[in-house]
Amino acid sequence: MLVELIVENYAVVEQAHIHFHRGLNLLTGETGSGKSIVVDSLNLLLGGRASADMIRTGAQQARISGIFSIDDQAELAKLLQDAGIDLEDRELIVQRDVTAMGKSRAFVANRPVTTSFLKQIAPFLGDIHGQNEQQLLFNPQTQRNLLDRYAGATELRERVAAMHSAWRDTQRKLDDLRRNEQEKLRLLDLWRFQRDEIESAGIKASEETELELERRLLQNSTKLQENAAAAFEILYESKDSAVSLLRQAQKRIDELVRIDASVSQTSGALKQAEIAVEEAAWTLRDYLGKLESDPGRLEEVETRLDALDKLKRKYGGTLDEVLAFREQVARQVDEVEHATEHQEALEKEQKRLAAEYARLAAELSAKRSDAAERLGKEVETELKSLAMGSTQFRVSVKPAEPSAAGTDEIQFLVSPNRGEELRPMEKIASGGELSRMALALKTAMGDTDASKGVHTLVFDEVDAGVGGAAAASVGRRLKALSRSNQVICVTHLAQIAGFADHHYAVSKRDRKGRAMTEVSELSREDRAKEIGRMLSGEIITPEALKHAEQLIQAGQAR
Repeated sequence: MLVELIVENYAVVEQAHIHFHRGLNLLTGETGSGKSIVVDSLNLLLGGRASADMIRTGAQQARISGIFSIDDQAELAKLLQDAGIDLEDRELIVQRDVTAMGKSRAFVANRPVTTSFLKQIAPFLGDIHGQNEQQLLFNPQTQRNLLDRYAGATELRERVAAMHSAWRDTQRKLDDLRRNEQEKLRLLDLWRFQRDEIESAGIKASEETELELERRLLQNSTKLQENAAAAFEILYESKDSAVSLLRQAQKRIDELVRIDASVSQTSGALKQAEIAVEEAAWTLRDYLGKLESDPGRLEEVETRLDALDKLKRKYGGTLDEVLAFREQVARQVDEVEHATEHQEALEKEQKRLAAEYARLAAELSAKRSDAAERLGKEVETELKSLAMGSTQFRVSVKPAEPSAAGTDEIQFLVSPNRGEELRPMEKIASGGELSRMALALKTAMGDTDASKGVHTLVFDEVDAGVGGAAAASVGRRLKALSRSNQVICVTHLAQIAGFADHHYAVSKRDRKGRAMTEVSELSREDRAKEIGRMLSGEIITPEALKHAEQLIQAGQAR
């Protein structure tokens, strides 16, 4: 839900802070006041095309910022997480700057992002319908998604997509097996040699490290023997060894203890030192017993290490990589030696997956066809109440090549007058008509996707070409949508303005010789005056004010 929209130096807006609310938010104002600027700036914030013409004359850049309140939306959370963006306090700040050179910069939670990323997250933040946003409903994927949501077939379509992926993956493996069979037969002898060479080496885990240590010891065996023997002699064997000197000191201390017991602790410490030195000497003696110069063993170690280095040069930088290479060629040998069995198994699996895909796709097609008929009738019913009673609306479901989305081509077809040919929506609908079609679709579908929480729906020119009872019908449908969503709508009609939960006036004023657009939220009294102006023009008559109050009361009763 959009909580706040901040517009700076955009078109004729110097600065505007607009606090939006849940429910029906309506913007009104005189022709040319800049009402659509609010919708256009929000469209820019959600990834729309930027242009230097958007910048207010004399300014260096335009800036649009939006604060969105975010419900639990797993898909949006993943998109943000993948981009390294943290969502704090369930609020997301989105910003778009446009420079005088026509370039734009985008930020989400103060992190720079691409315009394409804004377009990725836009469906979770807002859904704009107006004369400049037709491409959303014209998109075949959008039309398919709308039909599948209406049919309750979103989960089924995901199963179809998963089955299609598994089927195609198996088909690719089968094609690869057939295509590369001769080449693999030519390589079979090489793969066998490589596998056997590595296997015959009998490589063991951590072997190289152990051999390197052993080689270092063997290469330095003389030095090790000399140092160990010298240390053993100093500690134990020589006439003035450390053990001998400690024992002499111990005798002297024992005589002291017989006279002065206060030095008894020193005596104990010397005894512990003597024991420690003796243990160190015995350890060195055992170590000396193990040390021996063995040129033959050194040669064996050198030969083994050279063999391992040769394998590493051929098959990988480490022994782990050599073993991994062996696993790879062993699989390749197995595939070639058992190619017939592999091919038969893949063909069987491919047929099974193809049949399961066909079954799921047929089930999806049946759901779509049934839903398409019902959706077409419901949208036509809604359009009658929106001053488009002669408009025909059909959802076409035709066979198509198998894909992750099933085996159907979905297309919304429209005929503005009965008896005329039904044609694709993008070739028929004008901006105002498309907004009303979007409103009819939203109403017929009963809501937006509940998994996206409170969604923001924006309508511009939804009242173009309507009035009277039709305008009241448009207002009622906007009000119904706003019960579970945030609806932001620009309107020229008092009959619709009466339904507002929150009413904003857009006005253009001259300040210091320049035109400036301002947006302000109206109180109840000011609402009546604004609706009265919409009814009677520049001079607000008592009758217009009375009628305005009636419209407000009637709108609040809905």
